Amino acid sequence: MLQIAPKRRKVGSVTFVGVFDLFKIGIGPSSSHTVGPMRAAGLFLEWCLAQPGFAQVDRISCDLFGSLALTGVGHGTDAAVIAGLAGHQPDTVDAEDMKAVVVAVRDTRRIHLGLREVRFDPAIDLVFRMREFLPGHPNAMRFHAWRGSEPVGEKTYYSIGGGFIRAEGEEASAVVARPVPFPFGTADTLLSIAGAASLTIAELARRNETALRADADVNAYLDQLWTAMRDCVDRGTRATGTLPGGLAVKRRAADLHASLLRREQIDQGDPLRAMEWVNLFALAVNEENAAGGRVVTAPTNGAAGIIPAVLHYYARFVSGAGRDGIHDFLLAAAAIGSIIKKNASISGADVGCQGEVGSASAMAAAGLVAALGGTNGQLENAAEIALEHNLGLTCDPVGGLVQIPCIERNAVASVKAINAARLALHGDGSHRVSLDQAIETMRQTGRDMKRKYKETSLGGLAVNVPLC
Repeated sequence: MLQIAPKRRKVGSVTFVGVFDLFKIGIGPSSSHTVGPMRAAGLFLEWCLAQPGFAQVDRISCDLFGSLALTGVGHGTDAAVIAGLAGHQPDTVDAEDMKAVVVAVRDTRRIHLGLREVRFDPAIDLVFRMREFLPGHPNAMRFHAWRGSEPVGEKTYYSIGGGFIRAEGEEASAVVARPVPFPFGTADTLLSIAGAASLTIAELARRNETALRADADVNAYLDQLWTAMRDCVDRGTRATGTLPGGLAVKRRAADLHASLLRREQIDQGDPLRAMEWVNLFALAVNEENAAGGRVVTAPTNGAAGIIPAVLHYYARFVSGAGRDGIHDFLLAAAAIGSIIKKNASISGADVGCQGEVGSASAMAAAGLVAALGGTNGQLENAAEIALEHNLGLTCDPVGGLVQIPCIERNAVASVKAINAARLALHGDGSHRVSLDQAIETMRQTGRDMKRKYKETSLGGLAVNVPLC
């Protein structure tokens, strides 16, 4: 059987995860169930093409395990696998092209792997193993290459959240394997080295990024992320109708946007005016995500509305907001997200929605403090407040779709992030519970949480809300 040697990739004593890793432009509805499987299928395609015996392969199959099997159809995992095997990538694929490819493969039961066409019948060769969980992660998939009835190669991948992929026996594929000047693995270490270097957390994050690429490239990518977030909100505030998937969930962002615009013309004295705009921004993004549109994984698709919503709050309602503040926001948010990812998880299938919405809320709170010029202690405090008050959040999507409760949950968590930042800015950064303690609590809570509450649609709202 074809084999491939595992590779270990480290950066100094701490694996580096930066803004280019945590924020990626892709398609909805899920980073772990759509973006990740598409990337994994692409990696398997590359691996197959590199094998000397590839000319003998006449069929491909894929087994989906655990959460990928249980909520895969609602999250678009089947379509993502087909598109990935056909050579598409989540950051560049056109949604309509992807639909056409999926339809063609289902009709012909054949797929082009590079320049060769082989058998792939999704009804037979894409197997949903709903009762089986592999030990590496709840989101697992195993690809097989066949010659007739003889297996000639296989690869197992885990989609570990946020679009990150880990092949069995390897590090996550998105991790950059180059040294950075300020490696950190905990919030306590981050505060310590930033203080010793007299740097803000955003400045430290930028120093790490510019050790890997030119400063102009970092700025260009941050601008690209902000543009993608604004474009997503714009599309979401114009789209109408119902979301796909069978729940008949009505898109609300367009009506809410029109209502807010009318009220702006009459009276701007509503003390909760900003909160309603934040709700709008989050709803717009997550409705786009649920519809399979292009979003920024921040740090996941299920929580993709929170950071854009809080960034829009900063840009629209904060006097003096500008490009530098937006960049500081994203850099600081990525620094906090990297700590959460390293020490707990950003995967709903791993630790529940606290790992997705909780992480995004903490990142957004930290980013807002950075943009507003707060201290490093205030930034860490804001992240801790936001994370602490999302602890225990379950992931129980109704019908396996990223719609209920996901869309409204992003709006609520966005407001919570802003409140956490404002609370922290009224203090001096000292507080009783540290961010590291909150992250460890999230990890332990995720371990204790029953599997049915971790993106399986086997518990919670998923079983208590009728589907018809």
